[in-house]
Amino acid sequence: MTIRIGNAPCSWGIEFASDPSYPAWREVLRQCADAGYKGIELGPVGYMPEDPAVLGAALSEFELELIGGVVFRPFHDPQAWDDVLDGTVRTCKALQAHGAKHLVLIDSISPRRAPTAGRATEAEQMDKAEWTAYRNRIKDSAKIGVDHGLTVGIHAHAAGFMDFEPELERLLDEVDEDLLKICFDTGHHSYAGFDPVAFMKRHVHRISYMHFKDIDPAVKADAIANRTGFYDACGQGIFCNLGQGDVDFPAVRQVLIDSGFEGWCTVEQDCDPSMPGTPMEDARANREYLESIGFR
Repeated sequence: MTIRIGNAPCSWGIEFASDPSYPAWREVLRQCADAGYKGIELGPVGYMPEDPAVLGAALSEFELELIGGVVFRPFHDPQAWDDVLDGTVRTCKALQAHGAKHLVLIDSISPRRAPTAGRATEAEQMDKAEWTAYRNRIKDSAKIGVDHGLTVGIHAHAAGFMDFEPELERLLDEVDEDLLKICFDTGHHSYAGFDPVAFMKRHVHRISYMHFKDIDPAVKADAIANRTGFYDACGQGIFCNLGQGDVDFPAVRQVLIDSGFEGWCTVEQDCDPSMPGTPMEDARANREYLESIGFR
């Protein structure tokens, strides 16, 4: 059995296609390689070059494999479907060009949900018609990914409408497993108030890809107690280095081993690129922590 550890541009603060505060894409590739990783995600489509020759040469130069890519778009907004579709198609083409395997679908942050991140009982819910249309948009994007030869995983994310465990399980019940699998993010599941390891034990057969993220329990408790919104919680450092939060990574590893999981697990140490810090040092520390508990 082989589990490989990669990293993602969000560990360098990359959330959108461009921002003046972002480091250059080649610098992210260099630092990822220097931190000891052999694989990296695409990041938001448009951040790295969409010309396969240009990106392919750089991946080869830094000895990195492209693992997959994320469509982080507002699936919850029917008026944004053209944007979601554009992100889906372009991401699929980029991944296919480099032989990457994983397409990850994430409903991006909604102003209707951001104020209640981590508080399932307070969060606004979709009515039946809105949910059905929302689910169908996710299915349509998943089919595009499958048609491009990709394995598609849904990723629950704080402050979107695919956030809390009951929503994720409802979607899994309503969409065929051959079309949609799970990209499981340990940190977002903890942020939502649920047990990542317990969920993995129930659904590991459907998990095709992992995102490794940790949550600072003190910051989380404070955010819940004070009804802190998602963005403010991020600014307070709710996403901490692996092994410093409340996610039981040795138990996560054991569930993966017991299930015979093979493939990539990608570190995501979300950060604000405008803030002081050393993303490469965090990336190296996260890799070293995972190696210390048996990941190689």
